[in-house]
Amino acid sequence: MSCVQLIRPRRHGDTRGWFTETYNVEAFAKLGITCTFVQDNHSLSVPAFTLRGLHFQTPPRGQDKLVRCIRGRIFDVAVDIRNGSPTYGQWVGAELSAENGHQLFIPIGFAHGFVTLEPDCEVTYKCSDTYAPDADGGIRWDDPAIGTGGIDWPMPAGTAPELSAKDQVQPLLADFDSPFPYDGRPLGPLV
Repeated sequence: MSCVQLIRPRRHGDTRGWFTETYNVEAFAKLGITCTFVQDNHSLSVPAFTLRGLHFQTPPRGQDKLVRCIRGRIFDVAVDIRNGSPTYGQWVGAELSAENGHQLFIPIGFAHGFVTLEPDCEVTYKCSDTYAPDADGGIRWDDPAIGTGGIDWPMPAGTAPELSAKDQVQPLLADFDSPFPYDGRPLGPLV
């Protein structure tokens, strides 16, 4: 089992451009990431400051996710929602962009979300289980109980993010009864 991890795939470049390996089962196993990915997702967010999240799937349909931004820039976040965890309700985040090529691995037991930092961002992510509507869950993106005062989303002061109808009405962390047990994995930090 692995914790939330920032993955920095190596790029091999020459005059033509670059090549990178974004997933290799053996290399990821060395990082402790041994899940089997069964679904790939791809999203386009047209307006800057589109916010998607904070989402998860409940057991037994939990999802490990491997997220990357293939066009534009996003700020990607994972929130610890494991019952009994010493870091319950804390978050970590990282900028993922087409330029830096970084990826974020988010294991089961963490809520996931991101905000786009420019227009026309495309995000792809691998999941270890298929989408299950009956297991779909979320918590509010702007809950002040997350961390110490809420997630520090990198948006200009006074900017209201573009949200789905579903994300506008997600429950607060205090109203969420977590089905995810604490399993000893740390939250981070991302290094």
